[in-house]
This record gives sequence, C-alpha cells and structure tokens, in this order.
Amino acid sequence: MRPDAVHRVLDAELTAARDRRGGEPPRVLDVGGGSGVWAVPLAVAGCSVTVVDPSPDALATLHRRAADEGVLDRVTAVQGDTDALDRDASADLVLGHGLLEVVDDAGAALAALAAATVPGGAVSLLVANRYAAVLHRAIAGRLVDARRLLDDEAGQLAGTRDPLLRRFDVAGLEALVLAAGLKVELVQGHGVVSDLVPGSVLETSPGAAEALAELELAASTRSPLRDVAARLHVLGRKPA
Repeated sequence: MRPDAVHRVLDAELTAARDRRGGEPPRVLDVGGGSGVWAVPLAVAGCSVTVVDPSPDALATLHRRAADEGVLDRVTAVQGDTDALDRDASADLVLGHGLLEVVDDAGAALAALAAATVPGGAVSLLVANRYAAVLHRAIAGRLVDARRLLDDEAGQLAGTRDPLLRRFDVAGLEALVLAAGLKVELVQGHGVVSDLVPGSVLETSPGAAEALAELELAASTRSPLRDVAARLHVLGRKPA
C-alpha cells in the first residue's frame, strides 16, 4: 500500500533536513509519542529521535520496540511533558501528534514545540477534528453528543468520559499555529475516507487497499473533504 498523506509529507521533510545537514541524520523530537508508533520507524529510517512523554509505561513500550528493531542507539527517551523540552532549537522536525487535544494549554504547548525547532525546521501536528467527531457520533446515533460537539467551539464533551480536552477545525488550528510564530505550510486531512471503509471490503475486493490509498491521498488536500477528516495534519515552518 502507498504511504499515507502524513508519512509522505514527513518523508519529504526529512529528506530536506538531510540535505541541509550534508547527509547527517536528521534530529527529530517526538512529544507525547512515548509508545514509539512514529519514533521507532523514524529511527529505522536513520533519524536521531528524542521522545518526551509523561508515561513510564509508554516509554517502556518504546524501549521494547526500539530494541526489537535494533535502533536503541538512535532513540532517547525522556519522561516529562512540554515543560521538560530543551528550548535550544535543535530539532529539524518536531512531532506533536495527538498532543494538543490533551494538554492543559494548547497555545503554550505549541510555543514550546516551536522553541525546540531549528530555524527553517518544521513542526508536524496531528489533531482530532471537531467536525469529523460530530459526523461520526451522528452516524452512530449519538445525536445529543453530536449537537454538543457542534455547538462547543472547543469541541469538548464536558462532564463525560471523553478523554479529549478539545478538538480542532481548520481555521482554529491555523490560528494557533500562526500565534506560535510558525508559517502554515500545509493543511491536510488524515483519515478522510479510510476510517469509513469497512475492513471486509479491503479483505474481499482485489485491489481495494491500493484504490483506497490512492483515494485517501487524493482527498487529503481537497476541501471540503479535508475539513471533515478524522484528523487534521498541519506542517508549520519556523522562519529561518
């Protein structure tokens, strides 16, 4: 299957970082990615990756994954949150995937990510989309929750077991990125259609997985499809 829209953007960003470094390994900072879902594949690809996460259990999973892949020497684990970030602007690429939805202050967290990024480097954000959450709950018959998410500008379901403090739409996310001093270089959807296709279709239809990957890539940057994707992906560029 073809790489998804987010991986394709990150691959291009890391290629550019290698070029800037004269072929040396890019330095990646993954904040809140303790289990290594993104960090370990990046280390396998030759990056030097630092992971900051408050959960010791998640970091233990990261250690096991990195050991299994033989890249422990390329992965550094730090237990903490955005307050523990090194502000010396040393990372070529900073990941905040699934982070801004759960921190107390999204603006302060993003400012910390920007401060840790080298001039000319990039911050990659992957966040839950409020409008997708509205649609998914309506389809599931959870109409009261769908209306609450539509009316709440923060995309929060206060007073429930919902673990997210906020969800985003395109305009709100772009404003947050700009306020952190970053240039919005790209906004795309992740999980535009792929989250809606039943697994049985992919299992029983020859070529369906490849067709779905092509459709997902084509839809990822096209509004209004992009604007109702399950997740929104933004690449913010720090001025050189």
